[in-house]
Amino acid sequence: MKKILVLCTGNACRSQMAEAYLRFFTQGKAEVYSAGINPHAVHPLAISVMREDNIDISNAYSKSVAEFSGENFDYLITVCAHAEEKKPADISAELFYHYDIPDPEEAVEMKVEEPFSVFSNTRELIKREMLRFIGKHVELTITSEASEM
Repeated sequence: MKKILVLCTGNACRSQMAEAYLRFFTQGKAEVYSAGINPHAVHPLAISVMREDNIDISNAYSKSVAEFSGENFDYLITVCAHAEEKKPADISAELFYHYDIPDPEEAVEMKVEEPFSVFSNTRELIKREMLRFIGKHVELTITSEASEM
């Protein structure tokens, strides 16, 4: 089973969404975790936009990358430039992938008129990238039950 860590600055939006999509689309065929360089609470709009896509992250909580110190992963995915620059040396991975996804929290801080749509756009970008990642890197065995759907 592949082991994946998604790393971001705060583990409040992008990495939480990526973790949720990786968990959902790998259907239990991968161990998926997320963490932040400077973690802070999961953003309520991240929870809302994921719920809109029928994925519940309301029980998710922000974790510090320090919780994974010394661990080895098959994949380490960074979803922001800050995490790419600051990824800790004491976490090893066979392969590293970087996606520079804009922070939807910045739009809220700048008082954008439609913050929900900014979060929705971020969600869709993350969803596409995680599906591409899975398609290229995570082998999934489709059961006969799933293929009959």
